[in-house]
Amino acid sequence: MRVQIALCSVALCLGLAPIALAQDAVKVDPKHYTVVSENDQVRILKVHYGEHEKSVMHSHPNSVAVFLNDSKGQFSFPDGKKQDFTAKAGDAQYEDAVTHLPENTGDSGLDLILVELKGHAGKAKSTMKSKMK
Repeated sequence: MRVQIALCSVALCLGLAPIALAQDAVKVDPKHYTVVSENDQVRILKVHYGEHEKSVMHSHPNSVAVFLNDSKGQFSFPDGKKQDFTAKAGDAQYEDAVTHLPENTGDSGLDLILVELKGHAGKAKSTMKSKMK
């Protein structure tokens, strides 16, 4: 009986491991996310969604987004909540570490540069909740 429970636990862990590890946007959604540059402090991503394109659930560490065009979209979160957003070309915003599923709800492409922060700066702090513009 214990052996069966142990084997089932191992099988469950092996089955869930790819889901837990496959949250990096570049790995799970290379159609929309491309690495432009990376070092030990930051990873810079070029992000492009065509009109009405949707991603898959993925994660980012703390990051700064710079929108390259006027954009309209929606984020879906693991708890089922949704958040609409709009941005103008040139807008920049800080975002705490997040797991989400983005969707371009606009009738044109959505383009931005996303600078992911690594190390201590990439981890969310419970006291840091505001966004910068």
